[in-house]
Amino acid sequence: MNAPAPSATAHHDALIDLLPPHFRFGAATSAFQIEGATAEDGRTPSIWDTFCRVPGAVDNGDTGDVACDHYHRMPEDVALLASLGLDTYRFSVSWSRVQPHGRGPANPAGIGFYDRLVDELLAHGLTPWLTLYHWDLPQELQDAGGWPARDTAHRFADYAELVHERLGDRVTHWTTLNEPFCSAVLGHVEGVHAPGGRSFADGVRAVHHLHLAHGLAVQRLRSAARRPLDLAVTHLLGTSRPATGSAADREAARRADALGFRFYLDPVLRGRYPQDLVDDLAARGVEIPVRPGDLEIISSPIDTLGVNYYRSMRTSGVDETGAGTDSLGVPVTRNLPHGGLPVTGLGWEVMPHDLTELLLRISRDYPGTPMVVTENGAAYEDVPDADGFVEDSDRTAYLASHLAAVAEARTRGADVRGYFAWSLLDNFEWAYGYDKRFGLVRVDYATQTRTPKRSALWLGATARRVRAAGGHG
Repeated sequence: MNAPAPSATAHHDALIDLLPPHFRFGAATSAFQIEGATAEDGRTPSIWDTFCRVPGAVDNGDTGDVACDHYHRMPEDVALLASLGLDTYRFSVSWSRVQPHGRGPANPAGIGFYDRLVDELLAHGLTPWLTLYHWDLPQELQDAGGWPARDTAHRFADYAELVHERLGDRVTHWTTLNEPFCSAVLGHVEGVHAPGGRSFADGVRAVHHLHLAHGLAVQRLRSAARRPLDLAVTHLLGTSRPATGSAADREAARRADALGFRFYLDPVLRGRYPQDLVDDLAARGVEIPVRPGDLEIISSPIDTLGVNYYRSMRTSGVDETGAGTDSLGVPVTRNLPHGGLPVTGLGWEVMPHDLTELLLRISRDYPGTPMVVTENGAAYEDVPDADGFVEDSDRTAYLASHLAAVAEARTRGADVRGYFAWSLLDNFEWAYGYDKRFGLVRVDYATQTRTPKRSALWLGATARRVRAAGGHG
């Protein structure tokens, strides 16, 4: 993908300059993707350590054993982040590192790492934005039933309180879960993420228990808080529009919206599951395992909704042959690309306009919900020069267009308060291993040398400009 024409860049800059000086600019990572040191200082295996050992599960047989070696290089990475000019760091805590068996007391060495990380961030003037769970369930809890089992939600609430006991005096921003869709559907239905399950019913149970875990943790954190907290949950969201005007495609888009959007936001923000979703599941012989009081817990008030956005799709109600149901009689819901659009290194279409529409929809359907774009970014075929520097005009243009899309949503009334790029570092990209690079900073995995890319310099300069000049938002 080529860099945009100068007029497009000027248009983006004009919108971005409307952002207010208090707008947050950050970068995001997750524990398993960067830390390495998977068998050090008492850490036990997570489901991703196990999944990486399944033949063919991860490209090239890659693992998170070393990753970016952040566990040993944390001070260097924090200093690097601060030097870029960003103000917020969104990171996750490894449950297996802090509470190795998924129950019991905190591991002193494990929680001590995050204690030092928080102090290091604060010393550099950076805001810690802590995520409690980014997919790395302790393997012992998976062996006991994992997310399809209700007890895991209660174990998560205990773990949340354990982390808060140590860090709650300095960390204000707490996110319970990252992308429950990926944990439940990619991990339990499609089998492409850990733990590699392929059961639709397990996936539905996992969604509900992830919601319950979120609500229980919110209640525990509120109760234990020694200072005002900003509590959040982060969801992977996009738009679903019918591929054509046919009744089959419109109905498929409704199903996709129920299962991929409202299944996640309605229980948290409205205290109920959508009736059309409940009916769709019943038609497939699946029931959400709701018990009395669950939805009241799940809808415990939050302060911020984290929105992760990468792409949107068109939805068709027929398969390649024109059939409307699959071999099991389940209605077809097939995602299709829009076509004719630039794509990232993963083949994902670049659609910043849909980010604007997504944020406006959330603002309209769930009024009064403050939002932060907690992940947005792109993998490209980075080519370093002799010094390791990457002139990633494609990624820079991607970030500029999407940050402008956020600013556009703000001008139209969406309460969006920050934008965090994915990711600070090139890292272990789950089933893609190390081949796909999303980082603002290039990591030479052989030497662990970090080199900021052009996109990192652009985002930092933009953050400084907005803070210095302010805007009208």
